Amino acid sequence: MKKRLGSPILWGLVQAFVAAGFYLSLGLVAERAHGWTWLVFGLAGIFFVLTAWSYVEGASLHQERGGVTIIARYAFNELVSFIAGWAILLDYVILIALTAFTITHYLAVFWAPIGRGGVELVVAAGVIVIVAAINIRGVDPRRFERFFIFALFDLGVQIFLLLLGLIVLFDPAVITHPVRFGGPASLRDVIFAFPLAVVAFTALDASSGFAGQVAVSRRGLRKLLSARFASLAVAYVGLALVASSTIGGRHGPEQRPDAPLIGFVDAIDQDSVRAIVRLVVGLSASLVLFSACIAAMLGLSRLGYALAVNRQIPSSIGRLHPRFRTPTVVIVAGALLALALVIPEDTEFLGAIYAFGATVAFAIVHLSVIVLRRSEPDRDRPFRVPFTVRGIPVPAVLGALISTLAFASVMVLHDSARILGPTWMLVGVVLYVVYRRGSEKSLTRRLTVPEGTLTRVAAPSGEYGSILVPIFGNALDDDIMQTAGRLAAEEGPDEEEQGAQIEAMWVFVLPMSLPIDGRLPEGELKRARSALARAKAVGEEYEGAEVSPFTVRARSAGQAIVREARRRGVEAIVMPAEEPSQVRGGVLMGGKEGLRSTYVGDTTRYVINKAPCRVILTAPPDSAPRVGRERPGEPPPSGDPVRSLLRRRAEARAHARGAPRSAGRG
Repeated sequence: MKKRLGSPILWGLVQAFVAAGFYLSLGLVAERAHGWTWLVFGLAGIFFVLTAWSYVEGASLHQERGGVTIIARYAFNELVSFIAGWAILLDYVILIALTAFTITHYLAVFWAPIGRGGVELVVAAGVIVIVAAINIRGVDPRRFERFFIFALFDLGVQIFLLLLGLIVLFDPAVITHPVRFGGPASLRDVIFAFPLAVVAFTALDASSGFAGQVAVSRRGLRKLLSARFASLAVAYVGLALVASSTIGGRHGPEQRPDAPLIGFVDAIDQDSVRAIVRLVVGLSASLVLFSACIAAMLGLSRLGYALAVNRQIPSSIGRLHPRFRTPTVVIVAGALLALALVIPEDTEFLGAIYAFGATVAFAIVHLSVIVLRRSEPDRDRPFRVPFTVRGIPVPAVLGALISTLAFASVMVLHDSARILGPTWMLVGVVLYVVYRRGSEKSLTRRLTVPEGTLTRVAAPSGEYGSILVPIFGNALDDDIMQTAGRLAAEEGPDEEEQGAQIEAMWVFVLPMSLPIDGRLPEGELKRARSALARAKAVGEEYEGAEVSPFTVRARSAGQAIVREARRRGVEAIVMPAEEPSQVRGGVLMGGKEGLRSTYVGDTTRYVINKAPCRVILTAPPDSAPRVGRERPGEPPPSGDPVRSLLRRRAEARAHARGAPRSAGRG
């Protein structure tokens, strides 16, 4: 992607979103603001500039996939990051539904039944299904190049409409006496319409999610912003001004709220010109709306991926397709939600809910940039928000203020957003708290797992996102914690956060004669605390490793280990094998010529046979070579199995960098 994607492609991505947003919202705004429509879009354009500046500085500061959720993660904490990501996640789903629904009305210029009745719903549903399928297979750079072509073609159509409108439709009185066009509009109506004009500003979040993955220089970044603002002015200033001149007549955008640009074209009196322009606008709008729908689903999937690797949602939701490497569960869930939102066929309802999520996310972005100026003043910034006073970016302050006021207007004036918006956020926060607390993770501390943990098949090189380590209070505890610590430290030596999470587990095995919730002997409690404290100290000696100790009560140690491994969704269990024994009935752990046979007892045998993940055994030290295995039926690796795993992983990394295979370390 670095070779193929640059500033022109990113411009095309944002332009497709912004154009689609204008085609969606022009009719909704005109119905309320009437002759003041041009003012609403002008203010929205200014807000776009302020928000774009903040997004670009934040994304260039920490170049990771995820957009607002990554920016808020470094400025505040994981909880605020999740709130921002969850809010913008709602917007992606709504934008998918809105673009799919609106496409049908622009396609209706070719065949009228597409824009009404059951055919309308079938076509919209078909668009969503096609978009989901495209994103599951993966959006390659060639498709981004098509985004650029479609967006460039659509910009040409917009410029043509602007010139044509200035000649045959524009009335300067719309600026001096806007009440003549459609009647008076109160301040309440203008405030009501403003949040609807920011539909599709999530383009900024989608494009910032490509930070670090595209080839854009510092100079190119500034040119990209200039091109964005210039193309934005064509629609949000020029076309909005001309369209306002048609409000109140027989035709106009308010007469066609579902396809406002067609209403704009219908105001042209020349029949031959109008017929041709209708077809051109219908084709151009359909292509750019379809591109925006694909890009919205792409933004949804990339955001879902970021939330999963940051352990803000369960890894099972962010699971990657084994072949296409795309978050299939997130894409399918987003498509189903979008299908449900299409059914009411109410664009104003969807636009209001969209504004709720957008204003929350944008406020957090602006505040994050302000906070990061204080918390990370010396970090390299390829782009800085201009007009700084005493270290505080004034545009970010204005953007945060406008976002907050817009959010307040949404909550006061839009009934649907006032009910469904907070409900969506409450459900998300509850799920986040339950997930983090259930996994005994901090609500605010940063956690990261490698991409390999999101694949259905664990990587053969030993790539583990979380490791369960049973502690038994014997001499082998240090050995197995060192084994787990070495595996955890290998997860992300170049990362700023920790690698794998180590879950240190102590099992109180209670006989059937005692109640499972009875009082435990004080001596046993002290022994468990001491062993777990020692395990935590040993494990966290390895850079990047974090150890979370916990205790459970059970009738059987083996059953407790397997149950906790399933419940916590760990990728590996590291545990000791019992002392070598020649007692028959154990599990043969050797078998390779020249190695002595080692047998294990009931606990190890049960875990090996029942565990839902890999099991790595550390044999007790003795005069014989140490052997172990990951699964029954696999030949044991020679020497220390952990060294073998780490060596294979290091060799794979060296090979990926182009170094010789021998460059790997043990």
